[in-house]
Amino acid sequence: MEKPLLSVRNLVTRFRTGRGTITAVDHVSFDVAAGETVAIVGESGSGKSVTALSILRLIPDPPGQIESGEILFDGQDLLKMSDAEIRAVRGDRIAMIFQEPMSSLNPSLTVGMQVGEPINLHRKATWQVALDKARELLGMVRMSDTASRVTAYPHQFSGGMRQRAMIAMALACEPQLIIADEPTTALDVTVQAQILDLLKDLADRTGSALVLITHDLGVVARYADRVVVMYAGRVVESAPAAELYARPRHPYTQGLMASVPRLDGDTSVRLVPIEGQPPDLARIPVGCAFAPRCRQATDACRSAPPPLRDIDHGHQVACILEA
Repeated sequence: MEKPLLSVRNLVTRFRTGRGTITAVDHVSFDVAAGETVAIVGESGSGKSVTALSILRLIPDPPGQIESGEILFDGQDLLKMSDAEIRAVRGDRIAMIFQEPMSSLNPSLTVGMQVGEPINLHRKATWQVALDKARELLGMVRMSDTASRVTAYPHQFSGGMRQRAMIAMALACEPQLIIADEPTTALDVTVQAQILDLLKDLADRTGSALVLITHDLGVVARYADRVVVMYAGRVVESAPAAELYARPRHPYTQGLMASVPRLDGDTSVRLVPIEGQPPDLARIPVGCAFAPRCRQATDACRSAPPPLRDIDHGHQVACILEA
């Protein structure tokens, strides 16, 4: 079997706070194949964004620290790279799109300079060549009048246009992997669909793998090949998207599915919220972190955290009820 492009193994990331040590990512493992779209889903605080930041070693230290694990990208462990080596990877072979473009774009530089910067930095192109490429990239993300857009500043763009500029910047060096962290959170619903369609289409056209971090299961159904479900810093289920939707196996995944509104007109299906609150990451329960909210939990669930096990071809679940 072909080796995955990205292989995360037993990743642990913690933060030191006044309330104690918070384990934001707790022995997380998953793979991403070349050209594949993998969605990481879960509630706020489940560890999705910290996992993404850990991959690119963007965890602020202090207070955070990647304590252990492996992040193998194209056969190289990113955690063993020097600072200079990981900087050469960021924006070139791996690109990241953040959820709030206004805080990610530099307000004092033109959009053209920011889109062209990766080309100037990683490809050693002249600024004239980089700006010409920036115009081309802005056209690729379906912006009109690209000649004037490259000389405009971020505050002159709408939210949707700023996110398009971020996508253009991510694609500048034709990366092997794009990580999109809630890329449509700040946008209205109609623009969200446009941006996600654009991102998926461009990733398919360029052959880039895509890690899409989201809490929106509707997004997952439409765009993902595989899904990784996280809860309290741990992976609780991982499966091909079609399989996950057809047969979710972990009680938390089932709860997420039951809380999604249906558009097929079936009024007999009632929305069922997940009762309770996510655990305090500084005081995670000894056993399964979801046990306090799980209607099926037993004493065994509360005694030790269940391992992530293969229960079917390509379907993994961390639940003792799926023995």
